[in-house]
Order: sequence, then C-alpha cells, then structure tokens
Amino acid sequence: MSVPAPSFEPSDHVLLVTGKLAEASVRDQCDQLNKQTTSKWSIHVMPITVAALMTPKWLARKLEVPGDVTHVVVPGYCEQGVDVLAQSLRERGSQALICCGPKDCRDLRSWATGKQTKVELNDHNIEIIAEINHAPRQSIDDVIRIADRLVSDGADRIDVGADPTNSNASIERYVAALVARDFTVSIDTFDANEARRAIDAGATLWLSVNRSNRDAAIGIPCEVVAIPDTPSDLNSLDDTVAFLEAESIAMRLDPILEPIGSGLMASLMRYQQTRSKYPDHAMMMGIGNLTELTDVDSAGINVMLLGICAELGIESVLTTQVINWARSSVKECEIARRLVHHSVSNGVPPKRLSDDLVMLRDPKLRPHTTQSVEALASGIKDNNYRILTRDDQIEILSAGIHLRGEDPFLMLEQLLQQPQSDNVDASHAFYLGYEMAKASIALQLGKQYEQDQALNWGHLTVPEDLHRIKRTSRHRRQSSS
Repeated sequence: MSVPAPSFEPSDHVLLVTGKLAEASVRDQCDQLNKQTTSKWSIHVMPITVAALMTPKWLARKLEVPGDVTHVVVPGYCEQGVDVLAQSLRERGSQALICCGPKDCRDLRSWATGKQTKVELNDHNIEIIAEINHAPRQSIDDVIRIADRLVSDGADRIDVGADPTNSNASIERYVAALVARDFTVSIDTFDANEARRAIDAGATLWLSVNRSNRDAAIGIPCEVVAIPDTPSDLNSLDDTVAFLEAESIAMRLDPILEPIGSGLMASLMRYQQTRSKYPDHAMMMGIGNLTELTDVDSAGINVMLLGICAELGIESVLTTQVINWARSSVKECEIARRLVHHSVSNGVPPKRLSDDLVMLRDPKLRPHTTQSVEALASGIKDNNYRILTRDDQIEILSAGIHLRGEDPFLMLEQLLQQPQSDNVDASHAFYLGYEMAKASIALQLGKQYEQDQALNWGHLTVPEDLHRIKRTSRHRRQSSS
C-alpha cells in the first residue's frame, strides 16, 4: 500500500516523476488530475526505461526540479531512502516536498484525490468462540497447538468439544491445560457430569443447557448457553430461561440456527423473536450449521450471519473449521465482525471498507488502455519480457515481440518461433510459464494481474518475493509507474 497523499492546495504544483515506458499512462493520469483538481499537475520523464528501477540515490543525481514545484511524486518503489533525495533537493535550493506515490501509475488519481483511503475498522462487539471438535480424540499438545492458531486468527474463546462416543474421556485434562496457558475456555457437551468436571477445571461457559440437563447448572460458577429442547420449540426455551433466572444463573440464549432445507428462514425469525422478547439478555448464534453444511466458500456466509448478529445485538458466535471450505472461518469472522460493526454503527453498507474478504474476484480492475500498451510496445528496446492482460487475453511484450492470446501453451510455442527464441533458456521458459499461469487464472476469475506480484486473494494473499528474480536475467519486472 502506498503512503497516503498529502492534501493538495490550489496553489500547489505537483510534479509526477516517471520513466520512458510509463510516460503515456502517467501523462493520461496527469491530464485527468488537471481536470479533476484545482492544483497544477505536470510530468517529468527521467532518462530511464523502467521507472521501478529508479532509486532515490539515482534520482538525487539526475532529477532537476523547477522552482515553482511544491511537491515531487516519485514511484512507490522509492519509499526506502527517499530522505536522500529530499536532502539533495534542499541542498540545491528546492523546498519541494517529496511524496511516494503508488507503485502502479494507474492508481495515481485515486491516490491523489484520497478516494482509496480505507476506514479504520478497529472496533467490534461480537465474541468469537472457536470450537475444537471432539477434542479428546486428539492429544493435549495438538489441542493446544490448534487453540494457538485459532486465537491468532481472532478467536476470543476456545470451545472444547466433547466426544459423544466417550463421556468418560478426561475432558477436564484438556480444559485445565488450556486454562493453564491463559486461554478462555468453554465446554461443549450435554453430559452434566462431563460439564461439571470441565467447569471445575476452569471452563467459564457451558454449551448448552435445556430442560434435559438444566438442573445440573444450579450452583455452578459458570455462565451457560440456554437452548430450546428442539429448535422450533421456543416455549421450551422460555421455560428454561425462567428456570435459570429463578436460580440466578448467568446465561446467553441461542434459539439454534438451522441449515438450508431444515428451516433456515424460520430459525432466523426465531432469533428476531427471542431478541424482541428478551431485549436485555445476552445471545449467541452457532453459525457452523450454515457454514459447514453448505457447499460454498464460507466467507460470504460469515459476513451475512455476523451482519444479522450485529443488527440483532447478538454478542457472540460459535464457529467451527472442520470442512475444508470453512477452514478460515475464524479469521473471516474476525474481519467480518469489524466490518459489520462499522456498518451498523454508522448506518452505511459494508462496501469499500475492506478488501480482506474479497478473495475470489478483485474489488476493481485497472485495465490497460490500447494507447498505453502500444506506447509500451514501441518503447521497449531491451529483451526483457513484460506480461499483462487486456480484453480477456494475455499479452507478451519485448523488443520486437508483441504476442496476444488466450492459451499460454500456444503463446509459448509462438514465442519459441520468434527469431529471438535462442535467448529463451529453461529458466526463462519456467518464469514465463509461471507468470502466464497467473495471468490465465486472473482472466478466468476476473482478477487484476500484475507481473511479478502475487494475485490478490484478500486475507489469504501470500506476497511474492521479487528478489528471487535476478536483475541480470531476461525477465525483469514490468514497471507500471
């Protein structure tokens, strides 16, 4: 992410510094900024082909700044060591402020106008309870390792799921081991004896009680989750609530979320009814019945359910990560609870607030224009490859080469038939195949492709190490600035 732009005033003259290959794109951005803002914008093209290869030290020797310039915007790649450039300009009498813009010149307008600024999503009011299913079937060390990961992803409480096939398992040993390491723990069992042992070991929440086991809750130093005897029987929930209130037992209410096909809508209505009837009671929603039992990636479901919780004032959710498509549910809930809290608190849709849960497709694409690609193609004098996507096709550009196509394999065959093909060795072929595979995936899914950069998968993105590509090799990264 680039450093935020300063607030430009009408009297400011902003100089955009770039290289030869990006000149057409930056000039277009410059023209648009002159139309959209009251500041003066101009462009300075340095004697270098690829802007991304400029360094502040190099610019300090080469850059001459007109006296009326108030701000100099250099590509985002110059962020490290920009003080060297600033000091050099001051020594030559320039008072211009040095700004590091975005790495991609197509982001200049949004950077300059502040439209890309993200809202700080710091607040939330939903507790995430992460269940470790059938904990006694695993070793204590494994359970602790899983708990560490869940808390790192955002869980506030670890729910120890009992083994229904073995109520004699030493569940208290697992609870005690977690509590000893400062985890906040709940116990998930209907067995009263098992629950009592876990509570004695330090569990502070019991999931769950109804008319079948609520007598065992009398006198325990623990909060309980009250549920109906059957999901559709809210009268039984009312009866259990009255019983627990009479015994002064702390509770939170969960009317039970049903999966699609078993009465999802009716169960959501029961949450609304329960909140209306008990406006001051804490409530919980077990969301695994939807995320685990629906053939769809879990992120969207988690956002919708936490949005419902935020609107109804449901303060906790119970989630699981058993099935593979829900393997990142805890992290998704951690992001979603902040998203929906801001949305509900401010009365705005949860849009343009965070890209972390936009994983399959990108929020917005930045297409290359025909003019910018033609300028790039005609300006390349070296043998390094540039790969980009445009109009549902992959393009490869190098000195004397401009190939377009949809099939990376056919494109590689075409490339090898070029007169310059003798320069394509095994490492180049591997690099081209790797980059074209990413470009092909980006086209299929509607994602932005940028050469030598990881595809954006939201919070699952793993940045690529650009330094593993040697600068002396043919496949130098494309500059967009």
